[in-house]
Amino acid sequence: MPKSYSEQERAYIRKRLKEEAADCLATYGVRRTTVDEIVRRVNIPKGTFYLFYQSKELLLFEVIQEQQQSINRRLFQVISGLSGTKVSAEELTDAIYAFYKMAEEMPILKLIGTGEVELLARRLPREVVQAHLQDDTDTIGEMLAMLPVKKDVDINVVSAAFHAVYYVTLHKAEIGEAYDQALRTLIYGIVAQLI
Repeated sequence: MPKSYSEQERAYIRKRLKEEAADCLATYGVRRTTVDEIVRRVNIPKGTFYLFYQSKELLLFEVIQEQQQSINRRLFQVISGLSGTKVSAEELTDAIYAFYKMAEEMPILKLIGTGEVELLARRLPREVVQAHLQDDTDTIGEMLAMLPVKKDVDINVVSAAFHAVYYVTLHKAEIGEAYDQALRTLIYGIVAQLI
């Protein structure tokens, strides 16, 4: 029978699971991160892990989402500073480009390659992935609502375009030395259609 934990203990265990999962993910990637390694680091029985998460992938995904939300908050601050003024396509491109460059520097996202992201997405329940994509679309809609964008902009298309740009960042090595300029050009192409 599983041990019952107080709310304080549950919060602490959940926090520790996320901390260790983030470290394992940055060190080993999705494939080589194991529940056994995470619970060993947190010093809890393996069965306790499953009181908190149904799978390793759901924990890893939550860790990645929290880091993405942190960057989104910074981008919101920058964009809210741009709103109220006549924002140019160049200024908005610079802000979004900086967002992608920040994301690239996150230890977890630096280590995760294309195969790792695809593996994680395949192993997550479909409704979790769909909810994440919808949340991204909603976030983009909220940001665009702060800016003087064209009235006929389809938020779903814009969201899909920015997801495509994210997938390009996973191929930085293959793109080579023109990567930064190509990334900025892709972002500018989207932004120019918005303003």
